Amino acid sequence: MAVTTPATDAPLSQGALLTPGEVAVLFRVDPKTVTRWAQAGKLSAVRTLGGHRRFHESEVRQLLQGVPSQRAGE
Repeated sequence: MAVTTPATDAPLSQGALLTPGEVAVLFRVDPKTVTRWAQAGKLSAVRTLGGHRRFHESEVRQLLQGVPSQRAGE
């Protein structure tokens, strides 16, 4: 039996889910920024039963590959 999201009944992939704080650390931004990205549709989120957002690690890692890294001394 597949687990589905309550709002869309779409099956969830079998991957790790990250909190907005964990995503924020990876992107070096504030957790509220991650929430705004989700509200704007830039990052897809899954809602827990308590209404909290969780993000698929695979999607976050894929997006991180497109972010230029800072060089030392900048």
